[in-house]
Amino acid sequence: MATTRQLKVGRQLQKDIGEIIQRQGMAMYGGALITVMGVEVSPDLGFAKVVLSIFPSDKTDVAKAALNEKHIRTELAKRVKNQLRVVPELAFSIDTSLDYVEHIEQLLKDSKTS
Repeated sequence: MATTRQLKVGRQLQKDIGEIIQRQGMAMYGGALITVMGVEVSPDLGFAKVVLSIFPSDKTDVAKAALNEKHIRTELAKRVKNQLRVVPELAFSIDTSLDYVEHIEQLLKDSKTS
């Protein structure tokens, strides 16, 4: 169970990482739209799992390759230096729920035509 502090730090990191990615622009990520879906922070606040949603999904590989974790962590350090002693290490994962929704819709569409 996440503590109140973990939740607050996670929300702040989500906001800051989203702004950093937005400032870099879509062109850097091959024209993909990247959304920070959530951030889960470890109890010691030393590690953060960042869940990203990338649209369109066929540009996932290009966008993930362009994500520079060190650059984002450096920019994040500049933003949270007064709130956190240690900037957490970042691990990015891709949310595939949009792909799953598209797959289900396609199956439903195919079953109606049969």
